[in-house]
Amino acid sequence: MKVDLYEAMSRAKLSRRRMLQGSAALGAMAAMPSVMGYGPAMAQDSVRAQILAIPGVGNGSPTDADWQKVGELCLGATKANVAEGEFAGVELTFMGLNNQNLHNLLFRGFLKPWETYTGAKINWIDLAQADYNPRLQQAIATGTVDFDIIEMGAPFEGETAGKGLLDEMPDWVKTQIEADDLVGYLQPPVGTWDGKSYRITIDGDCHTFAYRKDYFGEGAIGGAEVPKTWQEVNAVSKALIGQTDPLTGLPAHGYLDPLKGWGGFGFYFLANRATAYVKHPDDRAWLFDPDTMKPRVNNEGWVQAIQDVMDLIAAGAYPADQINADPGTTGFSQFLAGTGSMLMWWGDIGSSARTSDTSVVGDVVGFGINPGSSRRYNSVAGAWEETANEAPLMAYIGWGIYVTNRVSGDEQKRKAAWSAAAHLGGKDLSLWTAAYPSGFQPYRNSHFDYDEWAAAGYDKDFVADYLGSNADSYNHPNAAIEPRIPGIFQYYSVAEDELAKGYSGQYASAQETADAIAAAWEKITDQIGRDSQIALYKASLGM
Repeated sequence: MKVDLYEAMSRAKLSRRRMLQGSAALGAMAAMPSVMGYGPAMAQDSVRAQILAIPGVGNGSPTDADWQKVGELCLGATKANVAEGEFAGVELTFMGLNNQNLHNLLFRGFLKPWETYTGAKINWIDLAQADYNPRLQQAIATGTVDFDIIEMGAPFEGETAGKGLLDEMPDWVKTQIEADDLVGYLQPPVGTWDGKSYRITIDGDCHTFAYRKDYFGEGAIGGAEVPKTWQEVNAVSKALIGQTDPLTGLPAHGYLDPLKGWGGFGFYFLANRATAYVKHPDDRAWLFDPDTMKPRVNNEGWVQAIQDVMDLIAAGAYPADQINADPGTTGFSQFLAGTGSMLMWWGDIGSSARTSDTSVVGDVVGFGINPGSSRRYNSVAGAWEETANEAPLMAYIGWGIYVTNRVSGDEQKRKAAWSAAAHLGGKDLSLWTAAYPSGFQPYRNSHFDYDEWAAAGYDKDFVADYLGSNADSYNHPNAAIEPRIPGIFQYYSVAEDELAKGYSGQYASAQETADAIAAAWEKITDQIGRDSQIALYKASLGM
């Protein structure tokens, strides 16, 4: 979607949230001081205060004009390293996402003032989430990298940095972005390969549990307590069949599993269930056996996760046509729009709940870590243990900005590419992307200052709940961290294909579905090279 069309739609539409809240709520909001009492006086305090006031929580979804204002206010670090007009005549190609009207659309706005100041021009390759993995895999396989800058997740580092396709980060960039502010699990070795740095982190990425508070509590239709385990999640989802949603008056639903693939990214949503079952505290591995690369995806714990989903399908617990719902649908078209009561998603659902025009649940949403399990599977022993287990999934290890080796032989173009990337990964700008709809979530230690969020208009209790769920997941002692190994999204993509067959009844059971995934994974490992995969897998686990 073109930015000007998106802006026009944003200005013109009356959001479902506002219609449901009613005119009384709108009147109360109109009577509030600008940005909950933080108007022009606050905006003079600091760059961080100024950008958090754009547009201010409760003032509608940000527009391209807002993104450009934020980008302009955050240019100070660029101006310290780049002379005005220094990159005149330089053209760069940037490949990234445009799903949910986020990611690349925001980058355009943030980088517009950077282009004006530096003289460089950026050409854009926009990809939907489902198209991203195939497009990148093709470029890697054929060696036809046709982009200078790429938005990419850490799992791809083995296939890009490991094959010499990336440009090493200059030291001045590390200083500009204040890389030591990253939360612990995003520090090296993430973003590095063979001791060299390649990544500017712009996202954290862990999945957290979002739920509707109006579904739970004394006398509520979902029960008195918010589910804490997947066993409870499934029980509540079945019990809600036939009931009425307290907010929308439409049919009530429990947990929202995405049943359609998403270019490999949908596999994370089955893994949310599985990690609680199979990520044992005494074992760093949960996808493969580290000594053989034999898949664990068809062990009893993984089969239980698949069975959970199949049980809800059989019970009729999901919204109609859920078989065609991908994660973008469950997060943005269903949960934020008032359908369903429980969801696992990346943390940006939290900021979108309060700052997106499409959200109707901002006043009733709560957060927690990935549900646990009342028992866990010990893959080494090959047996269940009747012991409770939690294992939050660090899904995708966050988006980053990388510069490719296409610029390595041209020092001016190289500096321009890294300057653009550093602007997007700046400390101040990152606070805005964590607080407003962007496709990203908190990932720096400095993002966890509740007072800054409150100054933007967030309710402090909401912030503590939302940020707390992220912090608890990042710092969990049994967090499930995925490996940065070649082919990881080949594994995930083929798993999605086999899961789709299982969910539609083409396989006779959860076990048969899991066995099909395992067989396909074995073929991928043999194609890539088992010995090298074992070595890289162990290295990624710190073994």
